[in-house]
Amino acid sequence: MIHPIRYFGDPVLRRRALPVTRFDDALARLADDMIETMYEAAGVGLAAPQIGVSKRLFVALELEPETEEDEAGEALAGDDEEAVIPVDETREQMRRRLGVVAEHVMVNPAFLVRDGVQHGQDGCLSVPGVYVDALRRDLHVRVRYQDVGGAWHETDAEGHFSHVVQHEYDHLEGVLFFDRLEGAEKRAFLEEHRAELADIQRQAKALLKELRAAPIPVSVQ
Repeated sequence: MIHPIRYFGDPVLRRRALPVTRFDDALARLADDMIETMYEAAGVGLAAPQIGVSKRLFVALELEPETEEDEAGEALAGDDEEAVIPVDETREQMRRRLGVVAEHVMVNPAFLVRDGVQHGQDGCLSVPGVYVDALRRDLHVRVRYQDVGGAWHETDAEGHFSHVVQHEYDHLEGVLFFDRLEGAEKRAFLEEHRAELADIQRQAKALLKELRAAPIPVSVQ
C-alpha cells in the first residue's frame, strides 16, 4: 500500500517518535508499505513519521558503491526534472537498476558508535526540491535495532549508507536535515529557500485537510 508522504509543516515531523512495543503482522505490513512507498517516491530511505506514524521505525536502502556516488540523502532522482522512472517497474527490477545491496528495516534504533566526518548532499522526500549541497554527517555509525519480529541486531554503516541512516534517525527525533546547519549558514539557507519552504508548508496543510476528510487507518503500537 502506498501512503502519502507528509510535508514540512506537518506537526508529526516535529515530534519525537514513540518506541514500537508491539511486534506483529500489522508492524510487518507497515514496514512493507514503507518500502513500497519509498520506491514509489524514488527515495533511498523513509521514516514512519513521514507517513504520519509517530513510531521509531525507518527503512533504508544500502546501495552498491558505484551507485552511492550518484545518490544523496533520500532523493534518488535529485532535482533533475529529466530523470525518468520506468512505468510499472517491479520492486525487483528497481532494485537491480538502483544497485540495491539490501533493504533495511530498523525498529527502535540507537547509535552505539559514531565517528569520522563526511560531507554530502542531503535532501528529503518531506521537503521536495530543496537540498543542502554539503551537510556534515558521521562517516561511520554502528546502530543497534530490532527487526519486525522484535529480534535485536547490530549493523555498521559507512559512507553513503551511514548518511542515509543518520538522516532517517533524525526523523525519529523530529529533526529535519536543514536543522543540522548552524548559524549564518542556516539563516542563509532559510532565506534562500523561503518561497519554496512556504509553498511546501501550504502543501502540508492541504494534505492534512484531505487526510482528515478521508483518514487512512494505521495501527502500530
